[in-house]
Amino acid sequence: MSVLILKREEIKKVIDMREVIEEVRKVYKLKSQGKTVIWPLVNYEFEEEHAAMDIRSGYVKGEQLHGLKMLNNFPENREKGLAPFNGIMMVYDSNTGVPIGIMDASYITCMRTGAAGAIGVDSLARKDAETLMLLGAGKQAPFQIAATLLLRPNIKEVYIVDPLSFEQAETLASNMRKILQEDFDIQADQTVFLAERSIEKAVRCSDAIITVTPSRNPLIKKEWIRPGTHFSCLGSDMETKQEIESAIFAGAKIYADDKEQCIRVGEMELPLLEGVIREADILGEIGDLLCGKISGRENSDETTIFDATGLYILDLAAAKAAIAKAKKVHMGIEVEM
Repeated sequence: MSVLILKREEIKKVIDMREVIEEVRKVYKLKSQGKTVIWPLVNYEFEEEHAAMDIRSGYVKGEQLHGLKMLNNFPENREKGLAPFNGIMMVYDSNTGVPIGIMDASYITCMRTGAAGAIGVDSLARKDAETLMLLGAGKQAPFQIAATLLLRPNIKEVYIVDPLSFEQAETLASNMRKILQEDFDIQADQTVFLAERSIEKAVRCSDAIITVTPSRNPLIKKEWIRPGTHFSCLGSDMETKQEIESAIFAGAKIYADDKEQCIRVGEMELPLLEGVIREADILGEIGDLLCGKISGRENSDETTIFDATGLYILDLAAAKAAIAKAKKVHMGIEVEM
């Protein structure tokens, strides 16, 4: 029994954001069709280390794959000269239970999370949306921008706001065009990337907003948003995290990646507990929308929210593509177990 082991740099060479977007879209649809299983999320916060880890697992019946990953986010690693975001992923053949791949989890996580946020924008933002805002300029931000521009190439302006470091937002904005070309093979000559200090100003100018911060205090207020704004909220994946004011949910059209998980640890957790919305106000899951089972945006004034807590079944689909392509070009190490 041989298992393919792939390093981070090897994965980067064999998977493409365009392919990952289609794999993520496909898995969301498989979930809607009852062909996936999400196993309970495990997470833990290391208080003294100001860090967190989570374990995600699942089964994609349509692909006959199951597995798990452990991700660790230790921001203070930067001061030690170490990568802050690390993880290991294991993929198994569901026909036999035999492991088929062990690999770095961080890059695949960033790719599939970028695809998820962008699919939310593409499915729910106004068709004439031209301005995108990224709240959070960390590791995930370039992936969100890349995937969104692939699906919505008519985006003319991208505001990048980081509540902790304007310098980080400035650096990303100045380098974004180069990153898109070198890392994602995307030409973005018609798009302007703007670092902005004021969250309020960027929100007031934006048609679609993607949030990717670990905030536990709402950073965006309802009074700032204009009619027809879409939110893809990706930062809330543990209890009590919150990036947007609960009041924004009132009257909005709300969608989840996994309804049960979002109610427990997603952006909608606190609005539900506070009584701003009820469970009945959640229209359904993004896969249901993609399959045409539920309606999406119906007019240009609606506020739409996609609450994405992150699903390991998306990683599995991306990992399958990486394993197949790596084997084809003889990349990675085959180990007998």
